[in-house]
Amino acid sequence: MTEPEARRPVPPTGAEHVIAAHGYRAVVTEVGAGMRALTFRDRPLVMSYPEGKPPVGGAGQLLLPWPNRVRNGRYDADGETRQLAITEPRTGNAAHGFTRVLPWTVLDAADDSVRLGLRLFPQPGYPHVLDLTASYALGEAGLEVEVSAVNVGEGVAPYGMGAHPYLTLGEDAAPETGHGTEHGTGHGAVDEAVLELPAAEWAPVDEQQIPVGRRTVEGTEYDFRAGRRIGGVVLDTPFTNLERDSGGRVRARLRTADGSRGVELWGGPGIEWLQVFTGDTLAAPYRRSGVAVEPMSCPPNAFATGECLLRLAPGERAAHRWGITALPADGA
Repeated sequence: MTEPEARRPVPPTGAEHVIAAHGYRAVVTEVGAGMRALTFRDRPLVMSYPEGKPPVGGAGQLLLPWPNRVRNGRYDADGETRQLAITEPRTGNAAHGFTRVLPWTVLDAADDSVRLGLRLFPQPGYPHVLDLTASYALGEAGLEVEVSAVNVGEGVAPYGMGAHPYLTLGEDAAPETGHGTEHGTGHGAVDEAVLELPAAEWAPVDEQQIPVGRRTVEGTEYDFRAGRRIGGVVLDTPFTNLERDSGGRVRARLRTADGSRGVELWGGPGIEWLQVFTGDTLAAPYRRSGVAVEPMSCPPNAFATGECLLRLAPGERAAHRWGITALPADGA
């Protein structure tokens, strides 16, 4: 190792894995098995962040073994009260699981796909061992992600899956070293974007961002079922009662007002909730530059409430799929 190599700093997201096919290009990180960037013919489909920097607002991260928040980090299991580390001091909650800050190992890699794995050992408040995998693959229909978990320890493990991509309507970006830019932020005005969200219910939240019941979207500013301009609506909101297509997938779409370009996020069976966040708390230039549409298997605070929570017995496996597709004119 030469002296300059020895002094080269290690980026906070670790090694990067680039995959490309059918006009799509994705960058997946070692830390958290997160997605730093996704483009289609050089057009950003997600809000990315620069190489060598940490994720902005959780961009592209996987949220395991629970998505969103656990109130005060406390929940009951096996006849005892468990205490998770408080990782969101602002709300006093345990947020977004453990694995987004841990290094994952490449299990398989090809030009158009990469599969990473992590053995999650017991953490404070979570005395379980899980074998986790995250597979990213690019095809004609865009990106498909599969996240799986196997309980390889003792006892029944509570489990939920989430992911944190920010959809964007970014303009085409200039090519970079022949590959296209992977770190154009895709910044565009959220206010002018048209959001289509097939959810019949939303969950109001309290000061800790924890749901306090469910309400119909009918007649409210949260009704995006037919697709409409976001305007000044501020969202950091869980949605459920999702409409699915004949294949069991829920499809959320973000489009320009004229339909000239768009992006779709789909979630397969087991994706029961979508958290939608318009990025109002992010610093410039990321504020309201993308819309996080977060596929989740369970709602916030599921460890405490048990709602939609999976309980993996020893040897049991759970898998969830979601993906992102570029939309042409009129979403055809």
